[in-house]
Amino acid sequence: MLSKKNILVTGGTGSFGRAFVRTVLDRWPDVGRLVIFSRDELKQFEMQQEFAERRHPALRFFIGDVRDPARLVRAMEGIDIVVHAAALKQVPAAEYNPFEAIKTNVLGAQNVIEACLDTKVQRVVALSTDKAAAPINLYGATKLCSDKLFVAANNIKGSRDLRLSVVRYGNVMGSRGSVIPFFEARRASGELPITHPEMTRFNISLQDGVDMVLWSIENAWGGEILVPKIPSYRITDVAAAVAPDCEQRVIGIRPGEKIHEEMITASDSPNTVDLGAYYAILPSGAEYSVDDYCQRTGAHRVAPGFSYDSGSNNDFLSVPQLRDLIATHVEHKSQAAAGPAPSRHH
Repeated sequence: MLSKKNILVTGGTGSFGRAFVRTVLDRWPDVGRLVIFSRDELKQFEMQQEFAERRHPALRFFIGDVRDPARLVRAMEGIDIVVHAAALKQVPAAEYNPFEAIKTNVLGAQNVIEACLDTKVQRVVALSTDKAAAPINLYGATKLCSDKLFVAANNIKGSRDLRLSVVRYGNVMGSRGSVIPFFEARRASGELPITHPEMTRFNISLQDGVDMVLWSIENAWGGEILVPKIPSYRITDVAAAVAPDCEQRVIGIRPGEKIHEEMITASDSPNTVDLGAYYAILPSGAEYSVDDYCQRTGAHRVAPGFSYDSGSNNDFLSVPQLRDLIATHVEHKSQAAAGPAPSRHH
């Protein structure tokens, strides 16, 4: 699928970008170019060191910001596929610096779209978040705007061989700033702060997120918002899995935080189909109908009023399952981040 293809990843030095690059190099060693587009030269240097043992000729590191449209156009020369992972993601930081989040997450998204339209890019996959469904904080609102921009861009592609789609998934297990590393850091104190005893979240592994993006590159028609079928967890169960001997102290939810995360609202149900491993929210007014999409993909419509949130999910992880997943994904991820050189710190 990606043999001889030229790929650009915005925000490519993040957790997703590193996992995506590793997967592509493992599965398609004959990939053409694999361009890491990001604004932090230190993170680029660290990623270069992490992949130094591969000495792969496809890897390129391109310093730039999605706020800079001219730089994006330059970076996309000869690129076939764009994966848009760049974003300002911290909820409190976005609340305190709202227009900075808008400039990166909304205006930056439009810059990516226009650069793709102005070059010969053929496939675009933008990463979204569960916080974009019925958003109550600015980060979620900016990502909803971004989703709408990528979906609508399919209407203005003209005769170009260009398809733009979105993948929306939940919390990535063990990612930077997530609850598991936070709990692990607080374990020695004997007390873990719990925002709300009924709080739930979706859970996905980093590799499952990468595989979903790869599936979208190959199969998306353009305009879909793809949502994976993934398990939920209770925040109290995560605390018990990480530190069973710690006291759990309820501190209250933070501003802009939900008790349960949503990925598909009931209002989305008329345009939502079940693809098996994924749901797809199809665009209104697209060049294809929901029935046509179902007929040609084998999907079927969801029930009227269907919604998908972490609290009413049918699949919940138990404490032993969480403990096993943490041991597999979080510890392995930490070892991978350490890289081959013991003197290097990340």
